[in-house]
Amino acid sequence: MSKPSTPTTASSPWWKDLTGYHWFVFIIASLAWLFDCLDQQLFLLARNDAMKALLPEGWDPKEYGGYATSIFVAGWATGGLIFGAVGDRIGRAKTLTMTVLIYSVCTGLSAFSTGWVDFAIYRFLTGVGVGGVFGLAVALIADTLPDRSRTGALGTLQALSALGNITAGLVSMYMGSLIKAGTIAPGDGWKYMFIVGALPAFLCVFIAVRLREPEKWVAAREAGRLSGAAFGSYRSLLGDPRWRRPALLGMLLCVSGVIGLWGIGFFAPELVGDVIERSLISEGAAKDLIASEKSRWVGINSIVQNTGAFFGMLGFTFIAQKFGRKPAFALGYIVAMIVTIAYFQMFNGRGDIWMSAVMGACQLGLFAGFAIYLPELFPTRLRSTGTSFCYNVGRFLAATGPFTLGALQAKLKEGLTGADQKIDAFRDAATYMSSAFLIGLVAVYFLRETKDQPMPED
Repeated sequence: MSKPSTPTTASSPWWKDLTGYHWFVFIIASLAWLFDCLDQQLFLLARNDAMKALLPEGWDPKEYGGYATSIFVAGWATGGLIFGAVGDRIGRAKTLTMTVLIYSVCTGLSAFSTGWVDFAIYRFLTGVGVGGVFGLAVALIADTLPDRSRTGALGTLQALSALGNITAGLVSMYMGSLIKAGTIAPGDGWKYMFIVGALPAFLCVFIAVRLREPEKWVAAREAGRLSGAAFGSYRSLLGDPRWRRPALLGMLLCVSGVIGLWGIGFFAPELVGDVIERSLISEGAAKDLIASEKSRWVGINSIVQNTGAFFGMLGFTFIAQKFGRKPAFALGYIVAMIVTIAYFQMFNGRGDIWMSAVMGACQLGLFAGFAIYLPELFPTRLRSTGTSFCYNVGRFLAATGPFTLGALQAKLKEGLTGADQKIDAFRDAATYMSSAFLIGLVAVYFLRETKDQPMPED
C-alpha cells in the first residue's frame, strides 16, 4: 500500500494529492487510451493506401474509406455498450485489460487483410476493443483518484491521447522515408503501420494485470449485493428518470463531437494529400517523389493537428475548471464549427499547415470535456455504463457521418472532371457537415452544471 500524500490546499496542482499507486493507475489508464488513439490514427493515415491496395480497379478509395470508417465506428459503439456494462459488473481493471488485448490483436491482423471484406471485419473487431477503453479508463480514474484531482487527471488523460496521435504521424513520416529509399514498396506502407500499432498496446496488457479494482467500486459492489442494486444495467440507467435524462442528453452531446471529428476532422489527411499532390504535380515533381512526399505531409499534418489537440484539451480543462462545464462546452461547439468550416474552405497548401493545429485544438478540446463531464453525471454502479452509453451509443448515429460525407461528396462532384473541382466538392461536403456541432450546443443547454458538485450516488 502506498503511503498517503500530505493533504494540500484547493489551489495546489491536481497531482499533489496522488500516492504512488494513484500515479500507477493514472499512467496505465492513460497509456491504454494513448495506444488506443495511436491505433485509431494509424488507421486514418493508412486508410487511403489500404483502400487502393484492397479494392478492385475502379472503386473509389475515398468512398470506401468512409465505409470502413463507419464500420470501425459502429464496432466502437458496440464494444462501448458491451464493455461499459461489463466494467460496472465485474470491475474496471479486469475489463480494461480485455479491451486493450482485443484492439491490439485485431489491429495487427488488419495488416494481413487480402481484400475489402476481411479488412472491414478486422476494423469492426478493433472498434469493439477500442470502444470499451474510454469509459473504463475514465471510470477507473474517477473512482480511484481523490475527488480534488479528478478533473485535472481526466482532462490530462484525454490530452495525453494526442501523443498517441502524434506518434502515428511520426510513423507515417518514417514509412514515407522508407518508401522514398526503396526499402518498402509504395503500396505496402499501410501494412507496416498496422503492425507497429499492435505492438505497444499488446505490451500494455502485461502491465495492466497489476491493476486493482478501485476501493470505491468494491465497497459499492458489496453494498449492492446486500441491497439488490443493479450494476451495469441499461434498464436501471434508462428506467430511472434521474439517470435517463443525463444519459440521453449526454449521448447527443457526444454525437455532435464525434460526427465533427470522425465524420469531418479526421478526413483532413484526404484533403491535405490531394492539395499536396496537386501542388507537386504543378511543380513537375517525379511520380515516385509525389508518393513519398504525400505520405510525409500527411504525417506532418497529423503531428500538427494533434499538437494543437494536446493544447486544446488542456485549454478546455482549464476553462471547465475555472468557469464550469457548460460554458466550456458552449464556447467549444461554436468555435469548433467556425474553425472547421474555415479549414476546409481555406486550406490550400503547405504554408497553411498551421490551420490543422487550430482545428485539432477546437475539435478535440471537446473530448477533454467528455472525459471530465460524463462520469460526473452517474453513480458508481452505473458510472462506466453511463459514460460508455453517452460516448458510444451516439457512435451508431455518428457512424453515418463518414457515409454522409462520402455520399455528399459523390453527389457534389457528379459531372465534374477536373481535380480542382473534385477537391472543391470535398470542401463543400465537409462544410455542410459542420452544422453537426449545433447538436451539441443545443444538448448542453439542457444539461446540468457539475462544477464543484459531489459525484452523484443513489
